[in-house]
This record gives sequence, C-alpha cells and structure tokens, in this order.
Amino acid sequence: MDEQGVKVKNPWHRPVVIFLAAVIIVGIIIMVAISVIQNKPLHQKCKYGIVLDAGSSHTSVFIYEWPAEKENNTGMVRQKHTCNVQGKGISSYSANPQGAGASLQLCMEEAKQKIPAHRHPETPVYLGATAGMRLLRMENEEASDKVLDSVAHSLKSYPFSYQGARIISGQEEGAFGWITVNYLSKNLRKPTGTLGALDLGGASTQITFVPQQNIESYDNSIDFRLYGNDYHLYTHSFLCYGKDQALKLSMGKKLESTLKADKTDPIELRDPCFHPGYNFTRTVPNVFNTPCMREMKLANETFFHVGLGNWSQCQQSIRKVFNTIDCPYSRCSFNGVFQPSVYGDFGAFSAFFFVMDFLNLTSDTLATTKQKLAAYCSTPWKKIVENHPNIKEKYLSEYCFSATYILTLLEDGYKFTSNSWKDIRFIMKIGDSDAGWTLGYMLNLTNMIPAEAPDTPLMPYEGYVTFMFLFSLLILVLLLLVYFYFRRSTRTAQKDII
Repeated sequence: MDEQGVKVKNPWHRPVVIFLAAVIIVGIIIMVAISVIQNKPLHQKCKYGIVLDAGSSHTSVFIYEWPAEKENNTGMVRQKHTCNVQGKGISSYSANPQGAGASLQLCMEEAKQKIPAHRHPETPVYLGATAGMRLLRMENEEASDKVLDSVAHSLKSYPFSYQGARIISGQEEGAFGWITVNYLSKNLRKPTGTLGALDLGGASTQITFVPQQNIESYDNSIDFRLYGNDYHLYTHSFLCYGKDQALKLSMGKKLESTLKADKTDPIELRDPCFHPGYNFTRTVPNVFNTPCMREMKLANETFFHVGLGNWSQCQQSIRKVFNTIDCPYSRCSFNGVFQPSVYGDFGAFSAFFFVMDFLNLTSDTLATTKQKLAAYCSTPWKKIVENHPNIKEKYLSEYCFSATYILTLLEDGYKFTSNSWKDIRFIMKIGDSDAGWTLGYMLNLTNMIPAEAPDTPLMPYEGYVTFMFLFSLLILVLLLLVYFYFRRSTRTAQKDII
C-alpha cells in the first residue's frame, strides 16, 4: 500500500475530545470567576455610638464604631475617636447650668465630622455622669437636675439619636470598667481567667473582680452575660475616696489636729504629704467645699499650707481617712464594706495610671515603690518645680500625696500584699482604646441596637474550599481521560498504518 494513500484520522477532531476540551475550558473559566467574586473585598457596614464621660474634673467624648453584624449578641466595638471637653467637669457649673451644655459644643461638632453624615440619625448618644455629679446631687439636687437638663438640651440639638443623660451609679461605673478591660484583653471569648478592674477618679474609686468566695453583701454583687458566658462579679464604689476628695479629707483631719494643738492665728498646716519648702496660703471654703466632710469653721478662714516632705508620716496621716476597725462581715476592705480576698490579675487605670506613670512607678515591687516614693516626697519643692517647668504647680504639688494615697488605698484598703502587688498592671490604653467605663457601657448598649444584615461572600469559606477542591479534581480526571483517549487513538492509528 502506498504511504500517501494511507489517511490517518486526527484524534483531536473527534467529537468526544472536542466536548471534553470544551468542558475543561468552561470549568477553568467558572473557577476563575468564582475566585474573583469570592475574594472580592466586602463593604464593611459600620454603626457608631457616642458616650460622654462626665467626670468630676473633666468631660471626655468617646466615639465608638462596630460592625453592623453581631458576634454572640455582643457587637465588636472599638474606639474611633476621643475629644476632651475644655474646662472642668459639668458639676462645676452648678451656679451656671447653661454653661455645662455650652461646654460640649466643640467636641460634639467634632463628632459630626468624624461620623458619616448618613449615619447621624441612627447614632445613639449617651451621657453618663459619675462621682462629681453624685456629690452635687447629695449637696443640691435642684442644681444637679438643672445641669443635666442643660447638657440634655445641648445634645438634643445635634443630628444624633439622643438616648439620655443620667448620673450612673458607682456599681455601674465599676462593672462597666471591668467589661472594658476584659473585652480589650480578649478575655471574654476565652475560658481563661478574667482581669480585675481598679478605677480611680477625682471623687470616687472602684474595685471589681470575679471572686473565689461567696459575696456576703447583695449590694456588691452584679451579673453579666457576654459572649454566651455568665459572670458573677464583686464590685464596690467608694464615693469621696477619689484622689481629689481624699486630699480634702486628709487635709481636714490634719487641720482638726492642728486646731487642737495650736490656737494661734493664722493657722499653719504642716503637711508631710507636700514637699519641703512648699508654702501656700489657702482659704477654708476653697479647700473644704465638699459634702464629703462636715463644714469647718475658723475664726480666720485663711491658713498657711506648709510642706514637710516626710513620706512615712504622710502615709500615717492618710491611713486616718480609712476605717479598718469596724466590719459586720467575715472580712472587709474599709468603712465596714464587705470585700472578698483579691484574686487574679488586675488592671489599674485612670488616675491610678496617670499618677504612677508620672513618677515612673508602674513596674516596681511594693518595697521599691515605697523607697522611690519616700525619696521623691523628700525632694525640695524648688527642685521639683525646676525639673517640671511645664506642669501646673497645683497638679505638681499633689503627686506626693496622690501616689502615697494610691499605695495606701491598694495596700491598706483593698488588701493587696507584697506578693499580690505584682498582679497589678497600671494601664492607660489596651490597643487603641482607653481603659475606663465608657467602652463597657457601649458594649452593653449594643445588645439593644438592631443588627443589619451584613454583606456575605458567595459561599462560606469552608464551602468555597470544598468546591474548589472537588472542581479541580474533576478537571484533573477529565484531563486524564483526554490523555488516555488521545494515547489510545494514536496507537490505533499506528496499527492501521502497519
């Protein structure tokens, strides 16, 4: 037979091969399309919330944002922005209530810029007033109501969803602070232990933790359910035991002792909690204008405040503001308040951090802290001022007292020991968010905010992986079929030639 007369069929022209090739090409196109759609960035739908922390010394505005979807019924809230209101806290406007509302203007205008305009009507705004307003309410309820009315009127004028301005309880302040530090530390989604919370402001202090023993006082017990877990907390807030009010209490007791021992006029208050060389003229109304202590009368309302700079005497004088003798329970902190033994790690924030950080005492042992503090308090006032020229003398003069008060409160009040002192972490922020009660407050409130249906991928990630695996396997099988078919066709053609 002539070689040119033999006609070999090309196996690629057969319908089966063409069909298989078409299936493979279409399959590859489908896989690429699904990959593009599956991995397309999703538009994140966010919601926002505003919480105003109206403290005794100042007001801060916190803006929070979280995904519209929820995880275990608690929104994933993070701090987006903070604005500190100029001036003192709203309780200082008792004689001029309208000024309280006006003081919020700059920060609220800033909030309008930070939050997308289309989200303004659905963004809740809450104001929580703490110990400063609690004291004003004790002293003059009508004045506190007028201040709250003023800030409410101001907040209602903005395009946000006003949800209320109220004085929160000390227990709420403590419990929401605990939620904040544990949320930021990512403890609420883990089976491991939680972090206790220590908060110190100008007018009150709070301690909150999960105890290892029964809580004997119902008033000190609070329950939360977060991320599907139940938490049974001990919490207490000591009104009048923030660092500013404690200074007034301590100075008041010293002045009473001075009056008993010295009848001369004018009075000289020799204070071991202020630096040697410190000398300042004060008036009784300016120092002791607080419902935390009984009214003090002097023949001459002016007295000289003289620093001695003796740390051990300072601590002895501070101990007098704590009543650690009377206790109607199995154990107490002070002033007859039940407290279980402190347990686990603690985060100490607000003034706890600011004071100890300024003195570089956040990481030392208890013994070293005492030694460094004793040396600092004995430093002449003139040298202290020279070392810190940019700090207002009022604040600078009080660091010796404030740090000694913190140490005494933690050791004598809350019963931390030299061993458990190492369990205290002095913190300002965790991540990008401030430690404090406001984030915990916002976390709790997000349970009541309806969630939007979020944008979702074309299929769940697990389904996507399974689909791609099976589809790749199918294409591989088809390729093998084409290969074997082509090989078999070629052999058949060769036999026909022979």
